[in-house]
Amino acid sequence: MNIFKKGDKKVENAWAMYDWANSVYHLVITSTIFPIYYSAVTHSNNSEKVTFLGFKFLPDALYTYALSFAFLVIAAISPLLSGIADYRGNKKVFMKFFCYMGALACSGMYFFTASNLWLGILLVIFACVGYAGSIVFYNAYLPEIVEPHDQNRVSAKGFALGYIGSSILLIINLVMVSKPSLLGLTGDGAVGMATRWSFITVGVWWIAFAQITFRYLPTNPFGFVRKDEGQNIWKGYQELRKVWNLLKETKRLRRFLIAFFVYNTGVRTIMLIANLFGSDTLHLKAGDLILTILIIQFVAVGGAYLFSLIAKKRGDVTMLKWAIIVWIGICIGAFFTYTLVEFWVLAFFVGLVMGGIQALSRSTYSKLLPETEDHASFFSFYDVCENIGSVLGLFLYGWIFDITGDMRNSIAFLLSFFVLGFIFLNRIPKVKVEQNPA
Repeated sequence: MNIFKKGDKKVENAWAMYDWANSVYHLVITSTIFPIYYSAVTHSNNSEKVTFLGFKFLPDALYTYALSFAFLVIAAISPLLSGIADYRGNKKVFMKFFCYMGALACSGMYFFTASNLWLGILLVIFACVGYAGSIVFYNAYLPEIVEPHDQNRVSAKGFALGYIGSSILLIINLVMVSKPSLLGLTGDGAVGMATRWSFITVGVWWIAFAQITFRYLPTNPFGFVRKDEGQNIWKGYQELRKVWNLLKETKRLRRFLIAFFVYNTGVRTIMLIANLFGSDTLHLKAGDLILTILIIQFVAVGGAYLFSLIAKKRGDVTMLKWAIIVWIGICIGAFFTYTLVEFWVLAFFVGLVMGGIQALSRSTYSKLLPETEDHASFFSFYDVCENIGSVLGLFLYGWIFDITGDMRNSIAFLLSFFVLGFIFLNRIPKVKVEQNPA
């Protein structure tokens, strides 16, 4: 019997605050300040390649390999851990573990310098695993604490808070880096030291605001009492197998997951390489790129709520299709983008549909789930699709770029993921998703 009553506004708000807490990882560490610092550190020896584990790598390639490895690690372990969490009824324990791992790894980047590349790469991996691992259990709470008719709204609220919170910290960090004297730092190394301090602020921000989430989220919503603790791994495997069998038998859910994997591969890849396209293809300055990212962040807040609102009348799957059509237009537009103003226009539309498609995908999947208590296991498959899609998208993007020498061709190739995603969404049977028409 469920001992927790859904619809508690305080719990819903606390859940959404975790997006506010952890999104600083994505914006500061993967998108802006850390990549710039990493590039400066790895090119400080005037050599084109760096040495890691006895092998020579291009710095950017090594960084991409580290992220890809992290995505593969979490894709491999999260389903089994989710099965254990579902069996034990202790998702919050796992969520805390990965949260603290990721946050401490971000703060640890303070100690990353040109003399210890191995530490920087190791921390990149741990930070990514921590972020992605905590998200699995975080997402799994959505159907347990929110009524189906409110899941679009609450999911959108989470993403919106994430965009706003991470943007606030990024602005603070930019002030720190541009005005290191405010921190009492002077001399030639002041900017570098201020940059390293910004990594500490990411970890502190992440842990501090996560406490709001951890305080109010129920530890065990279904009131599980398990006594055979010594069989956790085996029971976790059994939970995972049970969920896999349900996925195979539930046509709408299975087809949605396939469609999500395909179109989200395109979404994630564009999000991860937008900076590279702006810097390497359009030769934009770092300041212009960061301003572009802020444009995307703030427009995405409105996009998340806009798509949630319209989906109430038009249906979740229908709105996802419209979002994909816009993404197709973005890919075509990127191929013909040459100026900063054109790049900013493109960024506006990326922000508009980025927030909408992410929030709506999460809530749609949540509402398609069968009656179950194994939400962490179900969402582990959702997150595996997301993480494997990131690896696949980055690999194909880099491969096309390598053989053609032009990133525009890589982006044009990403268009195929959106076209196929649209086709797969069309294959989902036309049945009502709770109170929203399909």
